Amino acid sequence: MQFTFINFLIGFFLMNAMPHMLFGLLKIRFFSLFGFSPAGNLGYALLNVVVALVLFHFQFGIQMLFNHGIILGVLSMILIYLLTGRYFYNLFQKDE
Repeated sequence: MQFTFINFLIGFFLMNAMPHMLFGLLKIRFFSLFGFSPAGNLGYALLNVVVALVLFHFQFGIQMLFNHGIILGVLSMILIYLLTGRYFYNLFQKDE
């Protein structure tokens, strides 16, 4: 697979989703397209994933998703963090 600008954008949007999702889950105020709120960061993370999937579909077709291990791995990690991130944060948070 050769480098194209669309491939760069797919990776960019997927990796940009991760910190915004974490900031939203951990209720950390961080600026995103939708403001400083945790819900805004979660929405922005979702928007980034959707944009990446639309670009991937445009470039390769959505059925090729299972043939691209890196993209599938990133989407799996985002899903795992989304499902377990808040639980592990609470589990390992120190009481001061």
